[in-house]
Amino acid sequence: MDACGTVPAMVTFVGAGPGDPELVTVKGRNAIREAGLVLYAGSMVPMAVLDCARKDARIVDSAPLTLEECHALVRDAAMAGIPVARVHTGDPSLYGALREQADLLSAEGIPWRVVPGVTAASAAAAAAGIAFTQPELTQTLVITRTEGRTPVPDRERLRLLAAHGTSLAVYLSGRNARTLQEELAAVLPEDTPVLCAHKVGWPEERLVWTKVGELAAQVEAYGMHRQTVFLVLPSHGGRASRSRLYDPDFVHGYRPGPGTSGGGEGGADA
Repeated sequence: MDACGTVPAMVTFVGAGPGDPELVTVKGRNAIREAGLVLYAGSMVPMAVLDCARKDARIVDSAPLTLEECHALVRDAAMAGIPVARVHTGDPSLYGALREQADLLSAEGIPWRVVPGVTAASAAAAAAGIAFTQPELTQTLVITRTEGRTPVPDRERLRLLAAHGTSLAVYLSGRNARTLQEELAAVLPEDTPVLCAHKVGWPEERLVWTKVGELAAQVEAYGMHRQTVFLVLPSHGGRASRSRLYDPDFVHGYRPGPGTSGGGEGGADA
């Protein structure tokens, strides 16, 4: 509460998804609809996502602003009792500078919450009809990026992660396609499948299949330097075992075997 007795309004970090307005959650759309200030990442979030905003809402593009300028806008609105929607592309917890924004709010006693969003890797996998995990081939997905102006810890070098042979989703790396290819090729066969998913969920969405050894050339040929997520899939096309989840011989609490009564709270392990 400020000196005038006004209770600060809620600030909601909304995950806008990869671009398709229909992929914003109902909770996220409600937060945008109720906000008096909508601060959105204009370089990544299409205006169609904001079509549900109030007609009298103030809508501000955060792309040209600094952290301090964004915070000042949010703080002034919240302290005046005006609900705020801080709209991020994808999911706020991934490469969204969420922590530093939330810390400033907490320091001033302004309440905040996060509404998760569909991240580009999930949307790309859905668009291509692929699965990141396959029984007995891979059960792990690693989300990472190459080093740019933001450093990456040495222990998280891409070649070290790729050496595990799991599925990889590499963000924010279109401008570093040559480095991306070199890091992957250091530990993976050059024919390892890679899906380049550009502007997933936008009208101009493009999905390009390539291989590790041809990745940089394809990025250049299609101009996929921004808003591209790379799905590196060593197990794609491999012969996976059948999932145990629906195997008739796999007994669990919800599907008892012959001669058993079933029931209980047992789960199923896929």
